[in-house]
Amino acid sequence: MKNGIILGIIIFLCTSASPEWGFFGHRRINRMAVFTLPPEMIVFYKKHIEYITEHSVDPDKRRYATRHEAPRHYIDIDRWGVYPFDNVPRDWTDALVQYTDVYMVTPQQDTVHLFGNAANHQAANRLHSSYGLEVNNRSYRYFFIRNMLPQYYEDEWRLSCDSLSELVGYNLPCQTAFAIDRFSEHGILPYHLLKMQRDLTEAFRNKNTLTILRLSSEIGHYIGDAHVPLHTTENYNGQLTDQVGIHAFWESRLPELFADRQYDFFVGKAEYIRDPRDYFWKIVLDSHQLLDSVLQIEKDLSRTFPSDNQYCYEERLGRTIRTQCQAYADAYHTRMGGMVEQRMRDAIRAIASSWYTAWVDAGQPDLRQLIGAPPIRNPEDEEVDAASQQGKSKGREHEN
Repeated sequence: MKNGIILGIIIFLCTSASPEWGFFGHRRINRMAVFTLPPEMIVFYKKHIEYITEHSVDPDKRRYATRHEAPRHYIDIDRWGVYPFDNVPRDWTDALVQYTDVYMVTPQQDTVHLFGNAANHQAANRLHSSYGLEVNNRSYRYFFIRNMLPQYYEDEWRLSCDSLSELVGYNLPCQTAFAIDRFSEHGILPYHLLKMQRDLTEAFRNKNTLTILRLSSEIGHYIGDAHVPLHTTENYNGQLTDQVGIHAFWESRLPELFADRQYDFFVGKAEYIRDPRDYFWKIVLDSHQLLDSVLQIEKDLSRTFPSDNQYCYEERLGRTIRTQCQAYADAYHTRMGGMVEQRMRDAIRAIASSWYTAWVDAGQPDLRQLIGAPPIRNPEDEEVDAASQQGKSKGREHEN
């Protein structure tokens, strides 16, 4: 088995197709994760390795089809405080409860802020204080789950005045009421990872080949994103520090230049994750702790490196693109001391461990029964592909 795995990796490195610009890392990481699985799983995943590889980029394509996709790829954790961000609830519902604002509109058409942490609502806060509303936390959480959470994917969250009055214990001067989610636009990555983990476990239980492959491919993408420091900050593309373009530099340009030449992708075996929520949060927090180095090293380098050797023009996929010169990329890569390689290695192992954990939690179903079932293209794939080719990304741009 060991010799077979090594041979498979050698064949992969020699024959892998040239990837589309910007997708290199995700495809490589997902593909290499297959080779860290135990024999009971690798027989299935190797059979479908091309699917796992190619569909690793589906979540990025889906950004063009729905505005709800983009926040799944990042979390601007520094918006909410400083490391270790204890003020950010690790539970998804608790985070929404804490950062959702509830308003009512009175018969006089005054908008009153009732609950939440809304900023810049001084008048509403005074009205709120004059009402003196006090609600038990447990009761409010139940109210949120019952009345607001089901509307998560709606454009507007509408509330019943009667339900609000019932919550506070007396009739409010309410004509209409609504809520605004202030949290999700700043990213929900670790919360979405936990949902994906549960969904993948259920897919294994149901022995649904297509769903297993789709979710395995896509959770691999999100786990890869979680290992990128720039996916954990408001300054995601260096736009706040005059470093626009650093996202693609770190995440795409460096792996494409150095992965095949220098990186060691033998990362050991997949391991069982005992607490997926803590595990995914640790990935995000570890990434964020590298952020200062990612930004500061490039900033210092840009001040000392010859300016005319920092950017060059290259032909790529029939287009002339402006990108960081080889020498500049080499200098940045060297000064980071193996950071990009290590994050890719960590991502490979984390993805395989996620797959392995879902399989174990599902009762370790016999995947040999599924080998003969070829994956079928999802009906929505055509729509997503068409949107990615014609449209503009909905929500925050991945790279600017």
